[in-house]
Amino acid sequence: MELGFLSPILDRPGPWASVYFDTPLATEDAATRHELSAREACEQLRSQGADDLTCRAVYETLAALPRTSQPSGRAVFATGGEVVLTRDLAAPPPGGAEVTWGPLPHTTPLLDLMDAAPPCLVAHVDRTGADLELRDSSGRHQVGQVQGEEYQLHISPSISWHERHFQNSVENTWDRNAALIAEELRRRRSETGAELLVLAGDGRECHAVQDRLAPELREVSVLAEHGVRGAGRNQAKSERLLDEEVESVRAERLRRHASEVMERFQARRVPTDDGRVGAAEGVPALVDAAREHRIDTLLVRPDGPDLHREVWVGDEPDQVAVRRSDVRYLGHSRPVSVRADDALVRAAVATGAEVVSVSPLADEPGAPGGLPVGGLGALLRWPYGGPPAEGATGGRPVTG
Repeated sequence: MELGFLSPILDRPGPWASVYFDTPLATEDAATRHELSAREACEQLRSQGADDLTCRAVYETLAALPRTSQPSGRAVFATGGEVVLTRDLAAPPPGGAEVTWGPLPHTTPLLDLMDAAPPCLVAHVDRTGADLELRDSSGRHQVGQVQGEEYQLHISPSISWHERHFQNSVENTWDRNAALIAEELRRRRSETGAELLVLAGDGRECHAVQDRLAPELREVSVLAEHGVRGAGRNQAKSERLLDEEVESVRAERLRRHASEVMERFQARRVPTDDGRVGAAEGVPALVDAAREHRIDTLLVRPDGPDLHREVWVGDEPDQVAVRRSDVRYLGHSRPVSVRADDALVRAAVATGAEVVSVSPLADEPGAPGGLPVGGLGALLRWPYGGPPAEGATGGRPVTG
């Protein structure tokens, strides 16, 4: 999961209020229940030591949440009397709210409450062009339209010799429009960073577009069974079925990615012939890797006991240690005690590492149980005992 959007709260000193809140449903008694839930969340913050200004800022944000027709939620992060970041959730937190006051933002619940599935371009295609939209963790966004040629688009049912030239002209028009759509999809994918493509609508034209996609985009494209372009008698039902298809494709891609990460983790946790290990698990080893910017991918199993283990941190993300005295050696005179998962997520995001929840594998047949040990693990940028590639720390760039 890409967590670069957390940078505004990871670079700022706390303490922090982290609130995961069930957004109100549009029911008859929603207003009263919503008010009571917002007040209760703020009372929990006060009981944990939060200041009045921060509690007030959180309350005002929670109280102003709009009512929805589907269960969902909102994450709110605040400090110093100011709400610094809010984020929509795909699912409400268990119990309706999760409230934490601490030195660092409590970010681990985002991994399973946010829409972590990869962004997807959806193209509604017909023989005249396509409407393009992006579906990602923030919702649905129109990102473009392709308008092709509209002259000579219909083939006559006759197949006489005199009409074959006309029919060839029609098919050439279809092919040119398909090429225009494929090129626009290539461009939009580059702009949006979409990892998947769903082609919906006219079956023949969808196949023609897919055939003209660049190989790397064709590999991640799917032909939908439902969906139409433009208004139609059965459009509402077709779009609902298309929505289900798209979410299924995104969820499967997320599950497959988690499975691939776990397979690499299992392979790299076994020492090579020369004794090198390309994965780490256990809080002490992970803390060492975070301090040295060696985490490439952080794996999190939400039910793991190590998530709650105490570690000590300074102001900088790589000022992290198992013992308080060790943080002082790193240049910070007043370290604070925090949860291991919060410290490691902060360090991972600061160095551009990916953070992956292995929850999608929980019900998968044959999935390894209990890994990573303690609930936290990492794929390393270079193995223990080996230097960084080309003498650099590497890593992915942080994006918003």
